[in-house]
Order: sequence, then structure tokens, then C-alpha cells
Amino acid sequence: MKHSLSHTPSQALPHQLHVLHNLAEDSASLAADALLLVLSDAQIQALGSKTAAKTPLGKLLAAALAGKDFSGAKGALLQAYQPSGFAARRVFLLASQEGQAEQEAAAINAALAVCKGDGVRTIALAGYQHLAAVLAAGVAALYAYDQTLSKKNPRAGQSLHFYQTDAGKAEKAAFAQALAQAEGVQLARELGNMPANYATPSHLAETAQALAAGSKQLRCKVLEKRDVEKLKMGSFLSVAAASSQPLKFIELQYQGAGKAAPVVLVGKGITFDTGGISLKPGAGMDEMKYDMCGAASVLGVFAALARLQPKINVVGLIPACENMPAGNATKPGDVVTAMNGTTIEVLNTDAEGRLVLCDALCYAERFKASAIVDIATLTGACVIALGGVRSGLFSNNEALAAALNAAGERAQDLCWRMPLDAAYADGLKSKYADLANVAGREAGSVTAAKFLQRFVGDTPWAHLDIAGSAWKSGAAKGATGRPVALLLQYLLTQA
Repeated sequence: MKHSLSHTPSQALPHQLHVLHNLAEDSASLAADALLLVLSDAQIQALGSKTAAKTPLGKLLAAALAGKDFSGAKGALLQAYQPSGFAARRVFLLASQEGQAEQEAAAINAALAVCKGDGVRTIALAGYQHLAAVLAAGVAALYAYDQTLSKKNPRAGQSLHFYQTDAGKAEKAAFAQALAQAEGVQLARELGNMPANYATPSHLAETAQALAAGSKQLRCKVLEKRDVEKLKMGSFLSVAAASSQPLKFIELQYQGAGKAAPVVLVGKGITFDTGGISLKPGAGMDEMKYDMCGAASVLGVFAALARLQPKINVVGLIPACENMPAGNATKPGDVVTAMNGTTIEVLNTDAEGRLVLCDALCYAERFKASAIVDIATLTGACVIALGGVRSGLFSNNEALAAALNAAGERAQDLCWRMPLDAAYADGLKSKYADLANVAGREAGSVTAAKFLQRFVGDTPWAHLDIAGSAWKSGAAKGATGRPVALLLQYLLTQA
């Protein structure tokens, strides 16, 4: 059964950038339903000066400090309702200590967690030093999934207004980049959070087509099963065999730099993963709708590229299908043939991500890429190794690995370099095929990467295992939109 949802890929967020000449003297005049003032230790000290102390902000801060209602310590937050001299109805004092990016983001998260209600439509932010981090945190805090809910997100109509001393050409460009990144992350989160009976391979294809329809620099081609059969993508076909949902192989191209060699992004698009015949346990299987978060991140990046229009060429490839059990499903021990002729013994049908990715990596060869980066929720082993803080980074190229790591640090979308020693491939040897799709339990994320490496040749290549970082479980359950920020930062440095 097909369920219909809008395929509009991303909505322009309503947030704006403004000039605030002096925090102490001008913040009180900002008209908003809520005013969030991010204060570092240095700013708190400056607001105690003779002149600043006479302003509404100086008086409010002094009274709060004297009454020990606000300390400036980590996590300190004070909400004041209609304080004297302020145009804003609610004023939040937020401590950011040294004013580092992650501290400011945490302060914004804390304030917006309590800054709810139908009466709060406009939210002003000032005092921060790191626009990108604060904007990303603000947009993330306002997001709530509501596509399949009868009651819509009450925060969808809230707008953020960022006030800072400079709003010239460079600052406006930085704001546009941060906003485009936030929109891309939000699209990836939305696609990841959608139930698998909505976010089907066809839906991903329609989302990609809608992206291309909205930009002159984007082109989209969707290959159907018959096209994939002609290309002899036997590995991809073996995963999709038992699903009633038709597979899609999605090709997106962003053209911004003439005939320059493109960067190719390959996103794993398993829209639901039961494990196939190697069936997963029932507990927590609902979270296997997130197994397409690699694909969602590629679509999020392309949404951002369409807005920013950087001078770079990028290709996005998404092999999209479900992994289901049935009488015609691939069985453990079956041998399949990849697009490049490599035969693969499928020892575990739940190691399906590498089977769809290897054919996509073979397909990528035609683009003569400057670099290939694949993104996949690939292994539970990576979750055990790195948890949800950093994505696993594997690469055959030192410069590419360094560039991706630096991009992650800048974007606060962190990764960690993992080994790719040749000896790790020993476990992939097979008596009945050129290689097996799994090795032993040891170093499972590394052996998975070694499997993929067989299909990239000498092209600079990186693999991002986002199994731990793409979504959260428990009370905070939901897609994170990672690693859209990392990928976009990397691409913009290559433009």
C-alpha cells in the first residue's frame, strides 16, 4: 500500500539576520515574544561596567547575580517575564562561560526547550559569538516530526531572529551558508523519521526529482529494476529481490564548475531492513527505518547545494530498496555477482548495506571522480566502537581523510579515523566466491570497510559509517541529520 505525502524537498526557513550595535544598550529595545541573551564570562564582566550597569540588561543581570538566581556557571539559565525596560515579553539570560561554539549551542538548546507555547512566535537571539553553531542548535530545537501525526508541530511557525554587531557581506554569506546547512539537516531528519511505509524507495526518488525540478543546476535520473538488470548490478538486485516495493537507483548531479571532475557521494538507501533471511530480533526492529539515513544525508546535501550554488560539481548516488524475507529472498550461502564481475558469497543477508553500496561504487567509476565518499548506517560494530558522538571514517587517501576530519571539526559534526590495514581483509576470503560479504565478529566495522574498498580502485575514497550517529534511541528517539553538516563543509572547501 502506497501512502501519499508531499514531496516538496525542503522549505525555506523563516529565520533572519539583523544588526545590533551594542548588546548592553540596544538589546532591551528588541521586540520579540522571547529574547535569548547568550552571555560569556567576559560579557558578564563587561556588563558590570559603570555605563553598561545603567542599562536594563545591566540592571537585570546585576539583580540576578546579587540574588544568586543567575551565576554565569555552566548551564545557568534565568527566565524573566516582562522585566523592566525590555520590549521583549520573556528574557532569557544564558551562560556560555568561555563562549565556545558547543557551549553556546548547549545554552540555546536549554532555553528553547522551555521556550514553548502558542504565544511565542518570534524569538530574538543576541550575544553569541558563533553564528553557525547557534543557528544549527536553534533550528534543531524547533524541529519536531509531524508528517504522520494528526496534530501538527506547534513550533513550526516560530521564527528566529539573529542579532549581531556585524551584518555585512561576509556575515550575510555566513548566515546563508548556515541556514542552507540547517535546511539540509532538517530534510535529512524528516526523511529519516518517516515510517518505512511512507519513506519508500519511490518516495526517495520523488524527493530527488523534486529537488532537481527546483534548481537549474540539478539533474536527476532514476533507474528502475530493468535498468539495474541491464547494468548487471546483481549484488543490489539480490538485496531487493524479496520486497514488494520496487527498487530505485537514484542519480543526482549538481553542476557548478563546468567540466571539473566531480565529488561523488554514495548514500545507502535501505528504507527498511529486516535482515532478510538472517532475520533481526523483533525488539528495536522499528528503528531499521533509519537504515536509509545515508541516502537522506545525500539528499540533504543536495538541497543545501541548490541554495548555495557553489562552484563545484557533485554527483549523488542512492541505491534504494528494502531488505525483506520471502520465498524468493537471497539465502545465506548464495553467490551473487556485482556490476564489475566480482562474485560475492552472501554469508549473512543482514550485511546487506555493503551489497547495495558495492554496485553503486562500481557505477561511480564512470564519473572519473576527484573523490568518492560513501555514507552508510553500516555496522553495529561501529556503534560499539564510537557510540553516537563520532562517525567512523575510513579512507584510502590521507588528504581526503584529513579534509573530512577538518570539515567535521568545523561543523561540529565529528568523525574519527579508523584503520584499513590490508590484513583486515583476510576474513573476507571465500572458498566459493571472490570474497564473502562478512568476516568474523572482530573489527566488524573495519572488515565492512575493507569489503567496500575492493570496489573503488585507486580513486580517493572515504567511507563514513554513521550507524551510531545517524539517529538516537530512547526518549530522544529520532534522526539527527548527520553527517549533512560535515559533508557540506567538506564540499564548500573544495569549491
